[in-house]
Formats: sequence, C-alpha cells, structure tokens
Amino acid sequence: MIVTGKSVFGGIAIGKLHVLAKSDEKVKRLSISDAEAEKKRFNDAREKSKDQLKVLFEKALKEVGEDNAQIFEVHQLMLDDLDYVESVENMITEEAVNAEYAVAVTGDNFAEIFASMDDDYMKARSADVKDISNRVISILSGNGEGEFTEDEPVILMADDLAPSETVQLERSLILSFVTRFGSSNSHTAILARTMNIPSLIGVDFSEDCNGKMGIVDGYEGKLIIDPDEETLDDYIKKKKADDEKAALLQKFKGLDNVTKDGRRINLYANIGNVGDVANVLKNDAGGIGLFRSEFLYLESDDYPTEEEQFRAYKKVAQNMNGKKVIIRTLDIGDDKQADYFDLGKEENPALGFRAIRICLEKPEIFKTQLRAIYRASHYGNISVMFPMITSVKEVKKIKEILGEVKAELDRESFPYKDVEIGIMIETPAAVMVSDELAKEVQFFSVGTNDLTQYTLAIDRQNPKLDAFYDPHHPAVLKMLKMVADNGHAAGCWVGICGELGADTTLTEEFLRMGYDELSVSPSMILPVRAAIRNIKLK
Repeated sequence: MIVTGKSVFGGIAIGKLHVLAKSDEKVKRLSISDAEAEKKRFNDAREKSKDQLKVLFEKALKEVGEDNAQIFEVHQLMLDDLDYVESVENMITEEAVNAEYAVAVTGDNFAEIFASMDDDYMKARSADVKDISNRVISILSGNGEGEFTEDEPVILMADDLAPSETVQLERSLILSFVTRFGSSNSHTAILARTMNIPSLIGVDFSEDCNGKMGIVDGYEGKLIIDPDEETLDDYIKKKKADDEKAALLQKFKGLDNVTKDGRRINLYANIGNVGDVANVLKNDAGGIGLFRSEFLYLESDDYPTEEEQFRAYKKVAQNMNGKKVIIRTLDIGDDKQADYFDLGKEENPALGFRAIRICLEKPEIFKTQLRAIYRASHYGNISVMFPMITSVKEVKKIKEILGEVKAELDRESFPYKDVEIGIMIETPAAVMVSDELAKEVQFFSVGTNDLTQYTLAIDRQNPKLDAFYDPHHPAVLKMLKMVADNGHAAGCWVGICGELGADTTLTEEFLRMGYDELSVSPSMILPVRAAIRNIKLK
C-alpha cells in the first residue's frame, strides 16, 4: 500500500511503523465483573509507568542536568501516593468500573484539588498528576506513552508533534517522522532536518498500520506500508547508495571553509538542546551559531531556575572547548507554548506576545536567563543574541537590563567574560533600520524562516500556503543584501542562522553578499562545506 504526502526532508527510512496515539483521548466507562483483576491491571500499569520514568530520569540527567531531571523522580513518588492509589482502587471496587476510567476520574479530581490551592508549588502539581494519570491510562490502553520505550528504532507517525513533544523524544529511536498535519516550515520539520532523517507531512495514514513494516521515501513523498519483497530489496539498495554518498562527504572533515580563490567563511551549527552537541562535534562544525534555549522552558513544568540554566549553558560551552557558542534568549510564543507562561489565546500568535516582547515585559524571567548565560560565559566562548527585534529602543532597553545583570554579578563576585551581543534580524522593520541597529551590537544573525514569513505575509505554519512560501523571493534576497551591507558599514559581522543558510543553491550568492557566517543543521555542515570549497568568486 502506498500513501502520498509532502516531503520536508529527503532520504530513505526503512523500519517498523509506530503510530503515536494521543494520551488525552476520552476514556470510556465500562462495567467490570472482577475488581481484583482490574486492580491488578492498574498496579501493573503503575509499576510499568515507574519503570518508564526511571529511564526518562537517566536520559534527562545526562542531557539537561539533575534539576530538570528531578520532575521524573517527583512523578515516580506521586504514583506511589497512598491517597491516589486508594482512590483508584476504591472506585474500581465500589463502582465496578474499568481501571482506565478510575484513573482518569481520580487524576481529574486530584488535579482540580491541586489547582485550587494558594501555594504556587502545589498548583504546579496539578499538571503533574494529569501527566502521571495519562501515562498510566496510555499503558492500560496499550498505546501512546505505554509503547514508546522499546529499544527498536521506528518510523514515528502522529497527527502532528508540538515542539514540547519533540524535544522529549529519544532521538536515537526515530528513523523518520510522518504526520497527518503540519507544515514544511514547522518546528517538527526543522527538527527532522536537524536530525538528518527523511520526513513527510500531510500523510492520511490509518491507525491499523501500527507495527507493520514501512518505507519512507523522502525524495518522492511516499509512505509504503507492508512493501513486497521486490520493493523492499529495491529500497534497501537505494538506502545503501545514500549511505555511500554520505560517507564520501566525510573527506571534508577537518578542511577549511574556504573557496577556490581564498574567501573564508565561518560554518556553525544550530542546536535545540544540550544533547545535540555530540552531532555538532561529529559533523565538524566550527561552533554553534544558534542555541535555541527555549528547550529548557518547553521541557519544564515551571520556569527553569538560574542554576538549571547555568548548568546547561556551562555544559555546552565546556563541551565545545573554546569554540563559539551563540545562545539565543528564549523564543517562547507563536507555536512554541509553555502552559505556565499563561500567554492566553491570540488571534495571530506569530505577530503576538512572543520572544523579546515577553522578556521586556517580564524582566524577572529575562534577568534570570541572562544571569545564567553570563555566569556560564566564564567556562567557554559564549555570545548572546536576542530574537524578534524591531527597533533600536528595544536594543537599548536590553543593554540597560544587561548592565543591571552585570552589576548584580559583580556585587555577588560571580566571574564572567565580556560577552559579545547580537540580534536576530527576522522582521522587515529590523532590516529597514539595520543601519541604526548595527551601531548598538556586535553582530547580526538573520532568521530567514521568520523573515520570509513576515516579508511575504505568509503563515509558515499553514500547510495551505506552502506553495506561496518562497525564501528565494527577490524581496527576501534584497533584504539579505541590505542587512550585510549595513552591518559591515558599522563594523558588525553578519551571519544567517535560518533554514536558508543550508540551501547550497544560494551559498555562492551569500558569499557574494559578504556574509561572514552560516549556521545550519549539524547534518548540513559537510554538504555546505563541500559547496563552499567548490566556489570561485573571482
């Protein structure tokens, strides 16, 4: 069976299909005759949940540090809470209902109790009890979180994946993403490109394909379910040819990013969390041009503390061993939502309360992150940049807050370095005043994804508009040239960290514009280096 969709990253993936069921589906109330057997089902699912949480704790401990990992220990303790367990068991016995329903009702009741408390810490436990209840229900139902702990790599299929979901996936177990919805410019698509795995969107698959053998053809936008032997053999050969091409690129490791006539450019990598650093080093990037710090917020049930952030930034800086690490301050909002920010519903979130706007309106959150970044700078080569800038006034306010942060650190005797500061150019407003902005900062980094969105008046999350989303549009390219010229005129270095930076059909044009740096997905470092070394500008 062949189902078509739209490719967001090329390549071939062959493996078992795993349909990720959402754990928030409505639970049915069923009558049961054997309460003891049903209670056993509940307790077996509870024990399996704790086993899963232990695995998640160890993973989080390595990737995001002990403070962030502790939430999984808290969840294990909550599963052993006597009041919670007795409530579920009593409902099963007294009302003769199935375990799924008893867990769902108990979870809702406990969540409501926590939410009504005055203490902020206890209020936050409302989300935790919902989480553990959903996990147990998933295991009882035989889907979702209850199955995705297997060791075998799979082709992951879902309606869609939110950024908060994708950052928690065990990436070594994902061969490919296949979603029913989503856009080629969504963050799931960007993650697929970061991971260098073939991925499809707009695929109308059925739930009964779960567990079957599948092939994802990222070149032709096809999902092949239960392929026959001849088709499978053909794709095994195609994948082998792909792997051989990738192996040929390895010869570019250790080489300079220099054109045939001597023009050099810095080639850095974009990362989404601490665990991505291994990929950066493996692909021989010269540094990190975009560290998306919002992963710390998306993975947390509450605002990450200064210490939690400090440890994450410090770890990346130390692992990069003196190479540049550019940390983008939190870019929450739009499609990247964290419930505890309580941002509210917006008619047009892409143009709404997000990124630097949140930071300037909530300086206590902003200063916590900046303190962590500056403290971590003592342990490596850290720079900082600020997203969604539209005016010089915003940059001056940022610099004022930076002054306050440095004064606090001085008083508290925390060592830090003279951190290079820059801004992201991703709005037409920033482009048009880039000559003035360049006088305030040391570098520009162009976010071409949002710049294209705002320039062309196209919502990049809307799949109906994919045909109109054109990052090669003359208006976008003229803006890129203007940014480079204005930055250099004021002594700023200029780079590109958006997806367009990895487009090797434009590499020569970026060099001719004068760009000093390109920051791309780790998997694109060697292909872009190969393109650079094949260019002759004079």
